[in-house]
Amino acid sequence: MYDVVLLTLGSQPDAGCDGGCGVACGTAANRPKSDCAEPVRVPVLACRDALVAAGARVRTVTARSDREIDDVLAQLDGPARPDGLTWPDEDSKTRLVVATASDGQLRAVLRRLVRRYAPPPSRRPADLADNRTLPDLPAIGILPLDPGLVRDTPTDGGTPPGDLAGRLGLPRDPAAVAAAVLHGPVRRLDLLRTDAGSVTLDGALLGGADDADRPLPWRGRVEVDDTVLSAGDEPLLACVVANADGYARLAEVQLVAHPDPSDGLLEVAVAVPVVTRSRWRGQRVKIEVRRARGRAAAVTPRDGELPFVDDTVTGTLTRKRSWWVEPAAWGVYTH
Repeated sequence: MYDVVLLTLGSQPDAGCDGGCGVACGTAANRPKSDCAEPVRVPVLACRDALVAAGARVRTVTARSDREIDDVLAQLDGPARPDGLTWPDEDSKTRLVVATASDGQLRAVLRRLVRRYAPPPSRRPADLADNRTLPDLPAIGILPLDPGLVRDTPTDGGTPPGDLAGRLGLPRDPAAVAAAVLHGPVRRLDLLRTDAGSVTLDGALLGGADDADRPLPWRGRVEVDDTVLSAGDEPLLACVVANADGYARLAEVQLVAHPDPSDGLLEVAVAVPVVTRSRWRGQRVKIEVRRARGRAAAVTPRDGELPFVDDTVTGTLTRKRSWWVEPAAWGVYTH
């Protein structure tokens, strides 16, 4: 039978946290961890009970820093290799369930998995696939901490409906998650690595809005492989770099068509305001959407700071950011 680690990300990380989980929280360098203790969430307890009832040995862990996440992930390491690389154990009897309150928390764990197992370019091993920079990451179970959050949740602007687990059709009930982790198949999915050292699981939406939630024009160069969607000399309302469909729409505008997180490609779209003139209707502005699919994309802002949201985590971009696809690099336990 399996050993299962139920990992939850705490909302009060210690001084070692870099904020990658996407939770708005303060650090507490001098605060004892006992002061930051949080109750275990009900879905976690229910999933634990279902796993124990099925015969699994279960440990619950709340991590409040990258270091504490890494301590959990170390249990997935394989035996020592002659080349000295840290590599996942393909035959591990330890399984990981990540309890997530947001896609940003899920991304935080995948980011640490990538940093743990991706070899430096100078030490690329011969047994690594030609189209990848990292090995197959260990499969994980995803336990949504809001089981009632579903795909058709109303959305405003670029906010993703529901969460990634819901859009992928993964089990949400704690007992169903437990059954999938112990007995279900693994579904392999693409992830996007970035030159900032992070990852994107769902997608990134670039562009800001005013107080009325209307997109603000910005300029930037947008490239997908050898295709230039914008040279940076015209206003853009939005740009999306999509692996899945969480940012497929912006208000009433369909940005990307059919992003598939298992096709080995990313999809990029830009929304460009185009002024048209008519003898009867006068001047009008319509939205032109340009799309491209490929293995890599880059966005270079030309107007200072460019706001973005990436897997629900917000930030600003001041220089070129690149994404590239790692096909089937991570996996989830499913029905």
